[in-house]
Formats: sequence, structure tokens, C-alpha cells
Amino acid sequence: MTTVVTLFQRVVAVNAAVLLGAALVLALSPVTVSAHIKLYEALILAAGGLVVLAVNRLLIRRLFGPLEQLTRLARAIDPLRPGRRVEVDRPTAEVEQLVTAVNDMLDRLESERRESGRRALEAQEEERRRVAHELHDEVGQTLTAVLLGLQSLGRDAPPELTQRIATVESTAWAGVEQVRDIARGLRPEALDDFGLRSALVTLAESFGERSGLRIATRLEAPADGLDKARELVVYRVAQEALTNVARHAEAAHAELSLESADGQLVLRVSDDGRGIAARDVPGARGIRGMRERALLVGGTIEIRRCAPRGTEVELTLPLGDHA
Repeated sequence: MTTVVTLFQRVVAVNAAVLLGAALVLALSPVTVSAHIKLYEALILAAGGLVVLAVNRLLIRRLFGPLEQLTRLARAIDPLRPGRRVEVDRPTAEVEQLVTAVNDMLDRLESERRESGRRALEAQEEERRRVAHELHDEVGQTLTAVLLGLQSLGRDAPPELTQRIATVESTAWAGVEQVRDIARGLRPEALDDFGLRSALVTLAESFGERSGLRIATRLEAPADGLDKARELVVYRVAQEALTNVARHAEAAHAELSLESADGQLVLRVSDDGRGIAARDVPGARGIRGMRERALLVGGTIEIRRCAPRGTEVELTLPLGDHA
């Protein structure tokens, strides 16, 4: 049976060794202390005491070094970059137990965080689906009925009211289109009906029409192994990235690309705008939300400045057996 030496026992042993060593040096040295201590004797004792303290500090510092290393590593853990674990060189028994406890805690936190995040996003998507359905079926139909009524009224109205009715009719048409755009943004029908590639093409076209951006697309059909959950993550990340380009980048051109290689699917959204500041990368402008979505399906998000200007958002997702 292996005897475990605790940190407390090590500290006691170090202090005892230092004190016994100091006592042995005093016993074997020719130094004496008078009943009425003299100045040089006091200086010798003070110097000896400082040496003892310095040796004691050096040896104890070596014992507590792994604890300090554990503290630094624990502070460096990033919840948005899961999978990193604490490793300490030459730990004592207590430090090794503490490292194991911290790593176990990180496992539980990451698992619970993924599960709670998954439930929250599922609830969010369900609410989006419900609102989109109501906008399309209720508000859209109501506006369509108003539009049909205006058209009928316009045919029977006197000439002096025809132009005014035509103006209201045009406004109603614009309202119908806006409701349809909002419904499509909340829940992309093309993603459910035609797949990811078609949904991204539709997304790029609609963003280009609304914002005036010229958006080039290079979209490969995703390889096998991409389920509905990951398709939705890819779509939402592309949607959020294009929204950021339209609102903040002051760009004229953007590019949306999708490709798969080496068991991974890679989505990239780049622009020629003013570029994102380094301080904005961790959590501003929807970036944290994109990271959260990617984490739930085992993916990663990288945001980088492009040369000479612009920003690139890159989403990487594992496919098939690599997931």
C-alpha cells in the first residue's frame, strides 16, 4: 500500500528540517551569545534568521508552485472554447485531487451548458416558427383581404378617388411583402422545403435586394452527415453574419461560401468593409450568439480581419463520423 504524503505534512517537514538545520549550525559554530547581547552578536543572529527565512520561503514556494499553476490555468479556461482541461506538472496528492475535481466540474458544466443551450434554442426556434406561421397565415391573409377590397373599391370608385385608392393599394402591397420577409427571416421555408444550399441562395438574394450589397455565392451541396440541427446552425450563422455586414461593415461587396472537405463543413462570410475591431470580437454584434449555436453542434467560430480591409466569419462543423 502506497503512503500518501499530504501537503500539510510536507510543509511541516520542510519547516522542521530548516529549524533543525539552523540549530545544528548554531551548535557547531564558534558563535556565542553573551548574557548582555553585543551588537555583532545581534547582527549575526539577525543574519542567521534572514537566511533561515529565505531558505524556508524557497522550499515552501516549490511546494505551493503547483497550486499557483492550477490557479493560472483555471483562470484561463474559456467557456466559449470548451474541451480544455487543467494539467499540472508534478502535483502533490491534494493538488492532483483538486485538478481532478476541477476537470470533473468542467465536464459537468460543459454538458449542462450544452443541454440548457440546446433547450433554449429549441424553444426560441419553436417560438420563431409560431410567430412566422401567425404572420403568414393571419396578418398576411388579413392584408391580402384588405388589398382585394381596395382593388374592388378602386373599380367602383369615382375617378377623383382612383389615384388615392391606388396609393393605399400600393402601401398595402408593400405591407404584404414586408410581412412575408419577416416571416421568412423568422423561419426559412426554403430550408425546410429545398435544403441548405437553396436556403442560402435565397438568403443572399434577399439581403442583396434589401441592403444594396453585391453578394457573391460559392455554395457546394453539403455532404452526407449534416442533420437538420446543424443545417439550421449554418443558416442562422450566415444570416447573423450578413446582418452584421449590412448594418455595421459599411461594405459594398460580400461573399458567402460553403464547402466540405476532410470530414468538415466550412461556411465563410467575408466583406470588404471597415473591418471589426479586436475588442469587438469576443461578444459584440451577435458574435456570442453565433458561438453559442456552433458549440451546441460541436462546431467552432473564427472571426478575423481581412487584408487590406474587411472581416471574415468562418464556421467549421464536423460531418458524419467526425461529429
